This record gives sequence, C-alpha cells and structure tokens, in this order.
Amino acid sequence: MIKVGIIGVGTVGASVVQILKDNQEIISARAGTEIVVKCGVVRDLSKDRGLDIALSDNINEILDDAQIDIVVELMGGVQEAFEVVKLALQKGKAVVTANKALLAYHRYELQELAADKAFEYEASVAGGIPIINALRDGLSANHIESIVGIMNGTCNYMLTKMIQDGVSFKDILKEAQELGYAEADPTFDIGGFDAAHKLLILASIAYGIDAKPEDILIEGIEHITQDDISFAKEFGYSIKLLAIARRMGDEVELRVHAALIDNSEMIAKIDGVMNGISVVGDKVGETLYYGAGAGGDATASAVVANLIDIARSGKSKPMLGFNKPLEGGLKLKPVEQMESKYYLRINVRDETGVLAKLTSIFADSKISIQTVLQRPSKDESANLLISTHQSCEKDIQSVIKQISQLDFVNSTPVMIRIKE
Repeated sequence: MIKVGIIGVGTVGASVVQILKDNQEIISARAGTEIVVKCGVVRDLSKDRGLDIALSDNINEILDDAQIDIVVELMGGVQEAFEVVKLALQKGKAVVTANKALLAYHRYELQELAADKAFEYEASVAGGIPIINALRDGLSANHIESIVGIMNGTCNYMLTKMIQDGVSFKDILKEAQELGYAEADPTFDIGGFDAAHKLLILASIAYGIDAKPEDILIEGIEHITQDDISFAKEFGYSIKLLAIARRMGDEVELRVHAALIDNSEMIAKIDGVMNGISVVGDKVGETLYYGAGAGGDATASAVVANLIDIARSGKSKPMLGFNKPLEGGLKLKPVEQMESKYYLRINVRDETGVLAKLTSIFADSKISIQTVLQRPSKDESANLLISTHQSCEKDIQSVIKQISQLDFVNSTPVMIRIKE
C-alpha cells in the first residue's frame, strides 16, 4: 500500500481524492498496489469539503509522518511551496506537484535535491495533457526543433470569443471572470506569465536550458482589439497567445506573446478553454497534443498518473530528462536578436502625408512592408494596419519608438508578431 499526504486540498486536491476513490480498482491494478490518501492539509478546517479523509491545518503532520510515502504539493505559490517540498525530499519522501510557478523558478534546485527520490510534475503543464512524459520519454530519441503551444485556457477562451462573437476585450474579460475562467486579478493569465512558467519547464526537458521568467520575452493579450481581429480575418489568420521554444543552432529562443497564425495550421483550430501543443522532433516530425489544460478533474488525472508511475517502480527517472548535461550545451537567444514577421496597428490623425512619413521610417530601418490597410477610427483619426516581412526584434522596436514620437501619431503603436 502507498500512503499519500496532500498539501492543499482545494479543487484539484479534492479531485485527486475522488479519483482515487472512484477508480480504485483500475488504479490498483495499474499501480500493482493500493494508493490511499492518509491525510490532507488545508488552511481552513471549518470549511466542509465533503471528503472522507483526515484533514489538518498543520503541514508537519504530513512531513513528519514516516508512514506517508508520497507528498502531493498543491498549495501554490513559490517560496513557501519550495521550502515545503525541500523538507519533504530531505525526509526521504517522493513528491508530486502541479505547481508551475515553483518549477519555473526552482526546477534545477529541486532536481538536485530530489537526487534518486521520485519527483513528478505532469500536472504543472497543460493540465491533463501528458506533455511532460511525451517530451521526457516518448520523444527522448529526438532533438526537439520546436515547441509551440496554447497553454493558457483563459486567454484562448477570450480570444476565441472575440474572434467568433465580435466582443471587446473588456466585455469578454468580465464574462471570463463570471464563468470562473479568469481570476479577480487576471494579470497572471492575460499577461502571459502563466504560459511562460509552463514554457520554461518544457524548455528544460527539451533543451536542458536554465532560464527564469525574467530572462525571456513575455507579453499578454491586453492590447488586442477588434481592429486587429478584422485584419487577421482579412488575411486568413487567427490570433492566439502562443508559448514558443525554438532551437536555432546552439541557441534557443523562448517567448510568449500573442501571434497571428495562418488558419491552415492545426494549432489555429484549437478554440475555447482547450490547450494544444505542437512538438517537432528531428526524427518523428510534428506531433500535436490536445486536451483540457485546467480544471479539477483534468489536472487531478495527471497527478494520479504520477502517483501510479511512482507506485509501479518506486524509482526516480531523471526529473528534467537528462542523466548528464547535454554535450556542448545550448544558450538562450537574446530577445533583441529574435526575428519574426510583424503586424502593427498605428492610430494617426487622418491627414495628407502620414503614410509617406511612416513608410520612410520603415525603409530607413531596412524593414520591408508587406501590406498596408487603412481603417477609419474615431475623432477624425485612422488606424493604419501594417504587416512586414521578416525583421529583427531590435529593429522593429526602434521603429515603434520613432513612430511613437511623431506628432500625428495618437498613441503607442500596437505590435503583434506573425507566426511563420
């Protein structure tokens, strides 16, 4: 029998308990032993959770219990969770976590602390989609050329509704909050930080690269309007928040941002709260993973799968997929050196000579313009919608800075990258 302690019995923790109960027979058959929850830790003992397990508000009741084999960390946060997980590992317990923020900052420290103790974290990325094991095991014979993912269901739901129903960002954000898809403070989701944490975890498995959120490009979807969506539709694009990792020689670029994606691509068809991740290996080609990226049961399914995996073998596999450092190593590509095609929305006074002055700035920066559209705006202004050919990030940022200083430009231009 494997005994488990759950730290943080909220939505996901309660689902873990329920899945272990509902599917006890098949779980025991697959694990080769029974898996039971001995204790759960909560902040508020007065709240009725309707669960038939012992509850405590003292984490040490799990950490100090020699009978508990596996600690499941579902408390969230970074530093407190790190200290708790570190203690669990030091006491010889296996650990399962769904905490992407913890891993975004401390995954390499935890790998060293875990040593030969099992440490699993499938639920930390894309909920119930088994992307961690796909990268770490199923695709382990491949050099990973790229990972492109829709990894935040809140943003994907909002953008889908904006595209399909024509609603504004402000209105769909309010709806997403009412439906429980977005938090009261939605910055973590709509600002791209949630997706960035997940991308960093996958990049460590694929490339052995140690980067923190502060090291990579992270942008959200707050600036997207119906003008941008109209442009996208006219040219056969969808707009998605993408998390992108791509190997180019001995460098890896990591970025999270809204992107225009050609509607013919499979990932452009992933709508609503669903997640989807495309992985390209040098031998297998493209593989696509699709499913529920959040929610109690989907995330708990991944947690329980990790419990079964540990129960089967009792051994640790390399936490981040490498038994030894990748020969030669890979380095992070500087943000300013990344290249892309770009779309810009520039709100200007509707007067003669504006377009000529703008195009001269692009030409002086050696950026080639692909398309230009003009759309009326309010108060005798116009939106110029411009797309470019392949350009360098530092050059497009220079252009945006120059344009922002022109007296006929009403606001800082909005830029969205175009996925190749």
